[in-house]
Amino acid sequence: MRAMRLSRPGPAESRPLEAGDLPDPVPGPGELLLEVAACGVCRTDLQLVEGDLAARRLPIVPGHQIVGRVASLGPDAPGWAVGDRAGVGWLGGSCGECGWCRSGRENLCEQAAFTGWDRDGGYAGKALVRADFAVRLPERFADLAAAPLLCGGVIGYRALRVSGIRPGERLGLYGFGASALLAIQVAVHWGCQVFVATRSPAEQQRAREMGAEWAGSYEDPPPLPLDAAVTFAPAGDVVVAALRALDRGGVVAVNAIHLDRIPEFSYDLLWWERQIRSVANFTRQDAQEFVDLAARIPIHTVADPYPLEEANTALLRLKEGRVPGAAVLVLDG
Repeated sequence: MRAMRLSRPGPAESRPLEAGDLPDPVPGPGELLLEVAACGVCRTDLQLVEGDLAARRLPIVPGHQIVGRVASLGPDAPGWAVGDRAGVGWLGGSCGECGWCRSGRENLCEQAAFTGWDRDGGYAGKALVRADFAVRLPERFADLAAAPLLCGGVIGYRALRVSGIRPGERLGLYGFGASALLAIQVAVHWGCQVFVATRSPAEQQRAREMGAEWAGSYEDPPPLPLDAAVTFAPAGDVVVAALRALDRGGVVAVNAIHLDRIPEFSYDLLWWERQIRSVANFTRQDAQEFVDLAARIPIHTVADPYPLEEANTALLRLKEGRVPGAAVLVLDG
């Protein structure tokens, strides 16, 4: 199979992914082998490729937004058949035995394995996935449209849940990239009043067109206090801006793996039982709930397609902010 592998992290400008032919993987017990149709390109992939996210093993095939069909099954993979459509997200497995897993919080498992970081991912013609961590994808979405749902979409959905937002309440979205573009569609569907903060005038206009009642810059206070907020920008000052806009009892959910230093702020901003909560990964339940909801709404995704061999180009354009929506690698199968 053709694959793009990372052997040594480096700047995206140096095109660190190497194209090559690899043997087709063989599914072991409890695994599925997927024929990959599409794989989203995520900012986490960029962090891994450039070394900002330390590699857990090298060489590695990145990619954790995989859409494909089952080509073969290993032993003990019940519920799946050859030809079934499946998706793969960031969470590739967990121990299933610790307190976090037993309480439905497998996203916090200390033994969790992640697609494209611990396990080879979807920048390849085929990919292995644990059968119990594969997501059933509604046929409503084409492959290209489904891939962006599996990371930015699912983690945005979990962030909304962590924020505690309820239908009819006032929600702030801070940053308006690929994940926020999907989260706003869920929030509007729930009947929330949405307020978007972003530095880009074009993104502010886009937010209003997608149903936001107000859109402004990070420095601009929303016209009404917020019941909850989700921050997508990996900047600590944005978290403080969201906290400043909260009503009493509100929650800021920080949707970021990495965040620069949160600047000092007055305790008065946190007083009245306001909270700041991080959002770490997602569970299988999150993923299945979200893709099913996305089909019912239905959620519209904006995909920028690239052939597999142009994965380096897609990563560089993502780094430069030149991807409209979500970059997706498309395999001709």
